Amino acid sequence: MNIALVIIFAFLLFSLFLGIMARRGKDMSIEQWAVGGRGFGTAFVFLLLAGEIYTTSTFLGTSGWAYSKGGPSFYILATSSLSYLAGYWLLPPIWRYAKEHKLVSQSDFFVSKYKSKSLGVLTTVVGVAALVPYLVLQFKGLGIIVSEASYGSISPTVAIILGGVAVTIYVMISGIHGSAWTAVIKDIMIFLIVIGIGIYLPYHYFGGIQPMFEAINKTNSSFLTVPKEGLSFSWFISTTLLTVIGFNMWPHTFSTFFSAKNENVFKKNSIIMPLYTLMLPFVLIVGFTAVAHIPGLETGDLALLRLSIKTFDPWLVGLIGAAGLLTAIVPGSMLLMASSTMISKNILKVCIPSMTEKKVVVTAKIIVPLLALVCVSFAIVGNSTIMTLLLMGYNLVTQLFPAMFVSLFKTKFFTKQGAIAGIIAGVLTVAYVTLSQVTIGKLFPELPHFIQDLNIGFVALFINFITLIVVSFMTNQIKVNKSNLLKGEANHENAHI
Repeated sequence: MNIALVIIFAFLLFSLFLGIMARRGKDMSIEQWAVGGRGFGTAFVFLLLAGEIYTTSTFLGTSGWAYSKGGPSFYILATSSLSYLAGYWLLPPIWRYAKEHKLVSQSDFFVSKYKSKSLGVLTTVVGVAALVPYLVLQFKGLGIIVSEASYGSISPTVAIILGGVAVTIYVMISGIHGSAWTAVIKDIMIFLIVIGIGIYLPYHYFGGIQPMFEAINKTNSSFLTVPKEGLSFSWFISTTLLTVIGFNMWPHTFSTFFSAKNENVFKKNSIIMPLYTLMLPFVLIVGFTAVAHIPGLETGDLALLRLSIKTFDPWLVGLIGAAGLLTAIVPGSMLLMASSTMISKNILKVCIPSMTEKKVVVTAKIIVPLLALVCVSFAIVGNSTIMTLLLMGYNLVTQLFPAMFVSLFKTKFFTKQGAIAGIIAGVLTVAYVTLSQVTIGKLFPELPHFIQDLNIGFVALFINFITLIVVSFMTNQIKVNKSNLLKGEANHENAHI
């Protein structure tokens, strides 16, 4: 076993140790396991959010998109800061409502707001469906990290299985407390390593960042630009907006919101979290540096590690791999925890009302390895890139936004029927286009290119909003007509008497 693998497995064992220590002295109720007893301050919520947001999609996927897509990958820089701005206004009212009603999952929020268990089940199904590709990309990233750091001695399949087992054990032991403590180590490592290699590599190979871009532009003058068709500015803008809208809609992110001890935590985090995005340009730079020095990779997801292996000694490759490992462990644990909690609490408990809180926790922990097995299987047999999987998840989870957003207003115009119909319409649109592998351009070739190139999730979101409004209007009219009919019958009876 080489020194790189020794370092990676040492950090894995250390993260498991932190998970065990974090749960000591705590009664693992569903509230403690899933949302930390709502006792996390600004620092821990910051670390948890960073742990969930900056994952293997940031570490491997961002550099991979820079390597394979060029200019369109810059959309990643536009999304995070705009998302935090939206969160400054959006998250406090969500937290206040969740605390008042003692909610522990995203589905609880919809059930309570719309007084509809059916909507809770639907949002759980959609949320878990969105989390599956997000989980798959974490396991896929783990497989790449361990396999590459072993210099090929461990196959990606074996690496993915080992990663799945490790994350499963981690979640079942520690819950959200372990994720918070491990996020401390992960954030320090990922920030130092990404900025370090992002500065060193272009200077090592090109003599600077500007010479690197000049060399790429000289070789392929269109690589660093956004194309006129396909991944055009229409795609760029719609994907950025979709990501900003869906940023705070992930079910595991909702659990982190609920863990805060007061609403000022969100305002402080919205101010300081954009500083974390300063590392994103350096991840892109690593991908661009790899373009000239390791051309022809079968997937861009390999770019960062292949370039690191070519450049650095095995011990440093091990530290880079360990940082990548933690970018999968922390968010992977949050994803599994949120999914299993929702399935147990918002589907099974609805079907079996007699389930006690203790049984809900036990059931959630039983679901963890089953869900992990499904995602590991998809990671092994699937061939989608990390960023493709991430965007697939965003297309689905964003369909929950319209119903959530309108529920924050005092108006009673929007109904549970409208919310259900809107979500179903949006999800079916995404599912049809994804499964049939068609595009807007193929369906409507006569449309102008700026419409053809729109992100399908953004189009589905528009359909979702329209359906929500129309069905809410119709159900309100039915209520009014029914009420008038009942009043008319009552008046007729009174007149007869």
